Amino acid sequence: MTEPDAVRLDVGTGADLRSIAVLARKAGEKGAGLPGVVWLGGYRSDMTGSKAEALCRQAGLKGQACLRLDYSGHGASGGSFRDGTISRWLEEALAAIDHYTFGPQILVGSSMGGWIALRMVQELKARGLGDRVAGLVLIAPAPDFTLELMEPELTDAQRASLERDGFYEEPTPYGPDPNIFTMALFEDGRNNRVLDGLIDTGAPVHIIQGMADPDVPWRHALRLVEHLPSENVTLTLIRDGDHRLSREEDIARILGAVDTITAQS
Repeated sequence: MTEPDAVRLDVGTGADLRSIAVLARKAGEKGAGLPGVVWLGGYRSDMTGSKAEALCRQAGLKGQACLRLDYSGHGASGGSFRDGTISRWLEEALAAIDHYTFGPQILVGSSMGGWIALRMVQELKARGLGDRVAGLVLIAPAPDFTLELMEPELTDAQRASLERDGFYEEPTPYGPDPNIFTMALFEDGRNNRVLDGLIDTGAPVHIIQGMADPDVPWRHALRLVEHLPSENVTLTLIRDGDHRLSREEDIARILGAVDTITAQS
């Protein structure tokens, strides 16, 4: 099984033009008729992490198509991270789906990628393409995280920095460089809310959430379930699971969820 080389996809026009990196593998013969798999990473993550690699390795063994991308300002993609918003990264994910996938897809979204996956469903349904979504696997999903999880916890200093500089920084345990959160990200987040009504996915949803997650409380996953009207919603709570859910046993659960949805398709 040969991994594809990354290709570049231009998204946007004029001053908003940016080039994103994409890894796209076509379906094999034994994967004919199976849904493809799309990986949607989290905030400041990239498409070469352990979960994404395992997901696409399994898809390759089954002959399923697999698509990964780095949002602008992430990984191997161009563009400035500070320009990033949910709308901008959603546009890039939709462009990659349009260019590199055919037929139904299983959207696998991690953290912020879960928010983008839910917005993708809404956008595809608005286009009359709801049948392109075979299912969703959401890993520690963080829909509406700017409004629901971050804004209530902002300190006076952070609010002042947002007003004065348009951004603030904070250290992160996931890398040497601080996280950057911009006023544009917060304002755009309000325009992409999904927890303000029912989210009709029209497809099975499997949520995997760690109860020891310091970034996305497990009760946030319960709230998401309340907004999913489909009867085919599964929530797996992992008592000692953290935010990354990258342990061998965590990845096995993720792959199992993708297998279950594949079998239902």
